[in-house]
Amino acid sequence: MANRLAQATSPYLLQHADNPVDWWEWQPAAFDEARRRDVPVLLSVGYSSCHWCHVMAHESFEDAATAAYLNEHFVSVKVDREERPDVDAVYMEAVQAATGQGGWPMTVFLTPDREPFYFGTYFPPAPRHGMPGFLQVLQGVHAAWAERREEVTEVAGKIVRDLTERELPYADAGDVAPGEAEMARALLGLTREYDPARGGFGGAPKFPPSMVLEFLLRHHARTGSEGALQMAADTCERMARGGLYDQLGGGFARYSVDRDWVVPHFEKMLYDNALLCRVYAHLWRSTGSDLARRVSLETADFMVRELRTPEGGFASALDADSDDGSGRHVEGAYYVWTPRQLTEVLGEEDGELAARYFGVTAEGTFEEGASVLQLPQRADDAGGVFDAERIEGIRRRLFEARAARPAPGRDDKVVAAWNGLAIAALAETGAYFDRPDLVEAAVAAADLLVRVHMDEHAGLTRTSRDGRAGANAGVLEDYGDVAEGLIALAGVTGEGVWLDFAGLLLGHVRERFTDPKSGALYDTATDAEQLFRRPQDPTDNAAPSGWTAAAGALLSYAAHTGSEEHRTAAERALGVVKLLAHRVPRFIGWGLAVAEARIDGPREVAVVGPRDSGATRVLHRTALLGSAPGAVVAVGPEGSDEFPLLAGRPLVGGAPAAYVCRGFTCDAPTTSPDRLAATVHARTT
Repeated sequence: MANRLAQATSPYLLQHADNPVDWWEWQPAAFDEARRRDVPVLLSVGYSSCHWCHVMAHESFEDAATAAYLNEHFVSVKVDREERPDVDAVYMEAVQAATGQGGWPMTVFLTPDREPFYFGTYFPPAPRHGMPGFLQVLQGVHAAWAERREEVTEVAGKIVRDLTERELPYADAGDVAPGEAEMARALLGLTREYDPARGGFGGAPKFPPSMVLEFLLRHHARTGSEGALQMAADTCERMARGGLYDQLGGGFARYSVDRDWVVPHFEKMLYDNALLCRVYAHLWRSTGSDLARRVSLETADFMVRELRTPEGGFASALDADSDDGSGRHVEGAYYVWTPRQLTEVLGEEDGELAARYFGVTAEGTFEEGASVLQLPQRADDAGGVFDAERIEGIRRRLFEARAARPAPGRDDKVVAAWNGLAIAALAETGAYFDRPDLVEAAVAAADLLVRVHMDEHAGLTRTSRDGRAGANAGVLEDYGDVAEGLIALAGVTGEGVWLDFAGLLLGHVRERFTDPKSGALYDTATDAEQLFRRPQDPTDNAAPSGWTAAAGALLSYAAHTGSEEHRTAAERALGVVKLLAHRVPRFIGWGLAVAEARIDGPREVAVVGPRDSGATRVLHRTALLGSAPGAVVAVGPEGSDEFPLLAGRPLVGGAPAAYVCRGFTCDAPTTSPDRLAATVHARTT
């Protein structure tokens, strides 16, 4: 018999709809029920592609005895962290403060007043590796609640007070945006943490440092720093040649469990792939790398092929686990190969060649003798020079054979923020590589967000599914990332309506998410549900923080429109980047990238000419290929009111022309693509 979660829209919650646990969604009624019954609340937070969430669900939440104990002594609340990042953020902060670590599944026990008092992540069903069994934990919490209530409530109250008294030292930075000195110190800090042998930063597990890579590319474009470019290019190459990247179908897994990018945690997230698609496109834009071009296009194709929903948006993720063909649900089963499996698909000769080329060994690089496919670092690394056409044929045959395997599950909810990232990536990749189908996919996703997620007065809804908006309000990252995507789309398509929609969203940012005194930003709106602490985090996680994403969109919008209010808001928000640039540069990468754009201007490029003119198209593409950090581009016919940047900009001698301005100073208009390329740092090869 299904529980209350059967009515949820979240695929993660629906996975628990048949549990014997009497689950509630996060809602006031759940806490009212806990108060009525005088029992504590079990808060369990996860997401649909989380491997250990599935494990704990199978071991504990599907177990009748455990469920019976939960139902008798607790009110159990299940939360999809991707639907409610605000709930996840405030309780994860408590978990990390109490235990020194965090992760998912997140397990927190609360009073009926929503105050946390006991914390954990995954608990096994029985004691294991020094961890207590989950039923033991439940029994201990119940005993403490029944016998030591005063102590429990005192602990909960102290935790809440400690957390609510924590404030960002934002005032130390004031509202002064970072400058050259901060950029130099951030680069030095990244250099110290860089892994020169393997690429990336730090040790295992290794996550793709998408936002830091964007900063390094922008810093190189502005300053010519070869060290910054080398770190970015080498990291991109190592990731693309390792097991983190899907060598058959394109797209990146969430992270590598080792330092060498060999074995991934196999779930594929929309945000990672959108960010990395754009990074590799920008790397190609700076260097002309064939590898970067291929990876950007393959990643874009992966997103459209495997994550696009019937309504035109993009699904959140693909699971790490899938059926291995024998009825077992196994992590990585869809992606890994043994030498025998290669031979079964390709025959002896090509099977042996594929094993050498992709690094598939009898011992395996993963589990049970299976290997994750990788590319050789050089042609002779795998024992010989390979015929490219033959290898491509092998890849195609393996891809087709893999498609017959049981596929990983897909979380098909559409998250506004991550779709904003995808819109920017697909629009730019389509423009760079003459792929109008990718631009069309970006337009369709933007249209879905406007139709389903956006309300002029209420703002953004966080998620939708099957074309139906969810119940949860958008958070700051939704506003920042969607505005970023729409501004990029406006520059590519020449349709100013997308800039107008971005302006509406940024109006909400300024009115509902910004502290009017300090200019600091909050992750939730002033009228959002009040948790015990209003979440506020300027540092990046796997995607840009809402704070710095909003700052970037505000800066770009100001460059497009000349709005001093938006530029001032962006600069005030960037004060926190000045504070953190030298302390934690790995975790403020998007803020550093936005700061690079501010230092550079950013440059404002207006291309004026008939839309059907070949000369206009060449100038427009040249402008888009410019690597000047954060440059904004407008294109349209003479006299158009589509973009503010086009106002008062005539043709030159009757020919299409480009106007470039930077920091209140404009260059003379040019009809020459080469001259424009030099101005915006575009490659002309």
